Amino acid sequence: VFPYVHQGWWIDTGKPLDMLEANSYVLEEIPEHAIRGTVDAESTVDARVTVEEGAVVERSVIRGPAIIGRNTVIRDSYIGPFTSIYHDVEIVGSELARCIVLENSRVLNIPQRIEDSLIGRNATLQYETRKPRAIKLNLGDHSRIWLP
Repeated sequence: VFPYVHQGWWIDTGKPLDMLEANSYVLEEIPEHAIRGTVDAESTVDARVTVEEGAVVERSVIRGPAIIGRNTVIRDSYIGPFTSIYHDVEIVGSELARCIVLENSRVLNIPQRIEDSLIGRNATLQYETRKPRAIKLNLGDHSRIWLP
């Protein structure tokens, strides 16, 4: 994430939902999307999706506007509109919509759709299938989490 001065509209991005709203506006304004990475024949990628160099999309659906960063792997997943996924991320067997996922993070086999969420750098979300199961969390100050 980096500062950017935009001409035409302004949003105070001090709160998570405001950051997601600004991300939606920015994704809508990308003038030309391009597929520079690899998308297999079993995947569906909208015209309003950018897949950067080195990224791999396998057996997945990506609905735009969305951007997939360099060297990111999306496998057996659904990436919904208004989602920005940064570089070196791995998403497997999961669904995300209207999210921002920062670099070096992993989202693995989450059984529910993740919506309206910010996932920071080097974070891992992983569904545990072995028993006993427990929810294990490290949350920063002023964090909120809703579990279904």
